[in-house]
Amino acid sequence: MSKGDANWLWFIRRYLGIMAIVNLLWEGFQMPFYTLWLEGTLGRIVYSILHCTGGDILIALSSLMLAVVITGSSHWPEEKYKPVLFLTVVFGVVYCAYSEWLNVYIYRNWGYSEQMPLLSVGQWQIGLLPLLQWIVLPTTSLWLTRKLLINRKENV
Repeated sequence: MSKGDANWLWFIRRYLGIMAIVNLLWEGFQMPFYTLWLEGTLGRIVYSILHCTGGDILIALSSLMLAVVITGSSHWPEEKYKPVLFLTVVFGVVYCAYSEWLNVYIYRNWGYSEQMPLLSVGQWQIGLLPLLQWIVLPTTSLWLTRKLLINRKENV
């Protein structure tokens, strides 16, 4: 196997590491926008942040892999970067909207505080911060990982 053949694995590992860190920070930042912040114990809040970050890593991996399978090439991430980025974000946003709807309105696992900016979708309102999470974080993390890969290849 040549060094180029292993770039996809290197890329995925770095991407998931970056996504784990930024999602942990994001989950902590957005916690005051949920009712748990006011109603929950410190232990439950910490557990929720860690639990949600674990779920975020799985969503990030699933979204990226589905995007790579659909639009990637055998030379990804060097080729087909933009279509993979686009679909990764789309899959993440769609899953997020579904999960927020399911957990807020159907299962009532969590609720939004008055501070959460909301986006109206039909008769429901979905939190804007979780939707932005799945636009901003994968885009930024994929961009940063690609920059790291370019630097890695230049230094080899």
